[in-house]
Amino acid sequence: MLQTFQLAFVQRGIAEVLLLSVGAGLLGTWIVLRGLAFFSHAVGTAAFPGLVLADGLGFSAALGAFGTAIVFAVVVRALAGPHTDYDSLTAVVLAGFLAVGVILASDVFRSGASIETLLFGSLLVIGSGDLALAALAAGLVVATGLVLGPRWLAHGFDPAGSRAIGLRSPLPDLVLLALIALTTIAALAAIGALLAAALIVVPAATVRLWTRRMPAWQAGSVLLAAVEGVAGIWASVETNAPPGATIAVISGAVFAAALIARRVALPLRGRALAAGAGAALLVAVASGCGGGSGGSAPLDAVATTTQLGDLVRNVGGDRVDVHQILQPNTDPHDYEPRPDDVVATADADVAFTSGDGLDAWMGEVVSQSGGSPAVVDVGASVPVTLPGEDEGEEASRFDPHWWHDPRNAEAAVATIRNALTAADPPGAAAYSANAAAYLAEVRALDRGIAACMATVPADARMLVTDHDAFSYFTERYGITVVGAIIPSQTTQAQPSAGDIARLTDLIEAEGVTAIFPESSLSPKLAEAIARDTGATADYSLYGDTLGPGDSAGATYLGMERANADAMVRGFTGGARGCTIAGIP
Repeated sequence: MLQTFQLAFVQRGIAEVLLLSVGAGLLGTWIVLRGLAFFSHAVGTAAFPGLVLADGLGFSAALGAFGTAIVFAVVVRALAGPHTDYDSLTAVVLAGFLAVGVILASDVFRSGASIETLLFGSLLVIGSGDLALAALAAGLVVATGLVLGPRWLAHGFDPAGSRAIGLRSPLPDLVLLALIALTTIAALAAIGALLAAALIVVPAATVRLWTRRMPAWQAGSVLLAAVEGVAGIWASVETNAPPGATIAVISGAVFAAALIARRVALPLRGRALAAGAGAALLVAVASGCGGGSGGSAPLDAVATTTQLGDLVRNVGGDRVDVHQILQPNTDPHDYEPRPDDVVATADADVAFTSGDGLDAWMGEVVSQSGGSPAVVDVGASVPVTLPGEDEGEEASRFDPHWWHDPRNAEAAVATIRNALTAADPPGAAAYSANAAAYLAEVRALDRGIAACMATVPADARMLVTDHDAFSYFTERYGITVVGAIIPSQTTQAQPSAGDIARLTDLIEAEGVTAIFPESSLSPKLAEAIARDTGATADYSLYGDTLGPGDSAGATYLGMERANADAMVRGFTGGARGCTIAGIP
């Protein structure tokens, strides 16, 4: 249990939430007092356009989010009158900001996992800048509260009276809204903009159930925010969940327990027992969700993608315990590493990456882990390479989907065998035998797919997929790529209305009979295009990831066999498929 707190990224996370708890706890009391709980949540959501701009233009996400949040606060305050319902006005302005963000994300910039991290939080992105921003927010909240606290308090208890005695200036309210925006943005890394209210509002609302004295309320809110924040950081590592979510669950559970205890009016001793039982239950649940000890295999390996995980298991056999980071149907382009991945990497002897930018996030995982595994870029040794993206954020030297050419899989097996042998010399004979047996199956797969495709006329082999993930496959087996719904080698890109219209025209002009959605992506757009063009979308492919254990694409060999079968069925209108003997 205590080993979790020895991890460097956990220590940074705890430092972050402790700093945030000062500003969040104090600010939360003013938010609850003034009825601004919805605004405090909305300001984080309204930062979405700023996050998209920062991601698209390449400047600080915190700066973009804070700038947008300040504009949001100014607009809300400028439109507010003396009798304005802040909740209603906030909802109206928020809708406009979200609309702008959606337009920017879909039509202007191609936004991906970096924005999702800022919306939901991640322990792995907290740096010195985030700590400094949290400290700045806490300091400003404390200093400003000392100066403007009496005015906020007067307006909170008696709005009409405060105006009557001349406290009509909008500046105190504007400063309060700006502080809410700053504190919310300071919580981006650890908690995420959408869940910041769990640390800013909920602890203050919980303490409010038990006291109405301002000093006790503020002190209790700061303390509770700190305790819930630290507990959430610990639980996020033990349960392998995002920190914002675990903090939100814990703070919500504590509030519910406090509310129930308050409403049933238990005697003081009973309340203490109930609170203690609730805390014990939370700890027990979190402990039960934690990971167990590792296996007894002599070698610990980490593999980033599902394909690599399968290859490493086949070559390593019983001598290697493999921690596979990506799970079936998880898109590597959009993946955000979890604490469990960092912990596994810290203990690993060797880490296998796919390369060519597909799993670039693995560099941060290795750095955060504090371990020293031998990092092997398997994609760097493959013999067949195709050009990558030539422009934009997705620009890359090579197309990263190298495994769709079995010749590259052969080279990958050799690379894995050599890396495992270097890390575990006594296992050399076992690794060599396992690799040789598996290579025979890969070569049989290659011959079988080629034979299947030869039964389909060349002019009928026309492929339309979700995104450009199959260039290696099509080059190897003589298939013509008509187009892709997402015209990019990464799913982080988004198709425009013009892209879809052009693809629809091309499908009709070429007489394409089938559109192939991918197993890891939503098929809705592919199905809609199929309806408009008269094609079928009944045959799905495994592109970036293997399928679940009970699917035809659960292994690398099964994935490529299933892809060949689906393509032949699509090309021939379902008249025949592709069966390859000897492939498990």
